[in-house]
This record gives sequence, structure tokens and C-alpha cells, in this order.
Amino acid sequence: MGTLFLTADYLHFRIIQRIEKMDTLTVLIADDHPVFRKGLRALLASMPEVELAGEATTGEEAIRLAEQLQPDVFLMDLNMPGGGGLAAIRQIVQTSPHIRILVVTMFQDDDSVFAALRAGARGYVLKDMSDSDVSRAILAVGRGEAIFSPAIAERLMSFFAARPALPTEIFPELTDSERNVLRLMSQGANNDTIARQLSYSPKTVRNYVSNIFSKLQVADRAQAIVKARQAGLE
Repeated sequence: MGTLFLTADYLHFRIIQRIEKMDTLTVLIADDHPVFRKGLRALLASMPEVELAGEATTGEEAIRLAEQLQPDVFLMDLNMPGGGGLAAIRQIVQTSPHIRILVVTMFQDDDSVFAALRAGARGYVLKDMSDSDVSRAILAVGRGEAIFSPAIAERLMSFFAARPALPTEIFPELTDSERNVLRLMSQGANNDTIARQLSYSPKTVRNYVSNIFSKLQVADRAQAIVKARQAGLE
């Protein structure tokens, strides 16, 4: 059998390939309109940073594919058969809080916008945005940012400007340290990540998480995250 020689250039090329693959965002699409899905497929194909993982046409299918494929980003329409997008967002956020959901829809009324955000969506853009703007929104949500189309951002600013100030302290029963841990939990961070960001030991983080469950009277991490997001702790 012959000897295989690997050059330094070849090894460098393979390492770069692995790094690029690790950095690729996997994206799922949920929309019941085939023409719009085709447009999104073409858009994603033009983005070297992303990879299309699959497509759903109903709310139930969106939930099933999210659990099966565990994408980084889910592009979700609100108006779909089979439970619709809102129910799917709630279920996905509860079972897989690390999946970042970007709503892509035609609905821009207050009820739809705030219902999607309360359900756990990380961004909200309208279908009439340009391809370049949608691309930027996908990448931003993939990086963990919150993103909104200009019309939605203006609506949000007007809404919060008209509201009285919220209490300065959310969940007063928690200590500052516990509240910081819960905030990172609501952003999808696991215990190891929280420990690194807050310079705690893993055991300390586990103790704080246990205290949070007890004080908030929740059974698990998913319930704690939902409660934190509903209270606006993000």
C-alpha cells in the first residue's frame, strides 16, 4: 500500500474548511406560501454564511423540524395552518431556547408584534423588506442580536415611549447574582457559558440556578426562561 503524504497547504486548507463549517448558521424556514419559500431559498443560497436545514409549511411541522434538526435560526411566518406561527414559537422556545426565531411576516399590527415578542421571537421583519435587509436580519439574529424592520422599530419606540417607567427591579426576591444568572439563561446560555461570563465556578452557577427555580416556583429551566422573558428580563 502506498504512503500518503499530507502537505502543510493541504492541512491548512482542511483546517479552514472545518472552521468555516463550524461558523455556518443552519436555518429553517416556516411559511405556507411556496413562492415566498422559493425566494427565501434563493436568498439563503446566496449567503455563504448560512445553510438551509429544511422547510415547514405548518405550525406542527415547524415544531417537529425544530426538535429534529435543531437549527441556529428559524425564519417563521405567523399565519400558517396547523396551529400557526405563534404557537410554534412558544413551543420551540420552551423546548429549545437556544434556537433564535426571526419572524418574517406581512403583519405589522401591535397585537401580532407584541404577541410574537412575548412568545420568544428574537426579531421581527416584514416580507416587503429588501433581500439585503433580510440577509442582515438573519445574520444579526444568528449572532444573538435583536433585529426589527424600520416600521416595527418605530412602532416599538412609540409604544414604550408612551408607557410609564417599569419598576427598576424585576424579581425582587432574587439576589443580584441570581438575577444576572437568570438574564443569561433567558438569552440561551448554558451553565458553563454563564460560569465563564460571570467568572463563577460551575458549582456556584448550579446553586444559583437551583435557587432561581425555588424562588420563582418553576420546575425546570424552560419554565424559568419563559417567566424571565415574560417579565422583560433579557
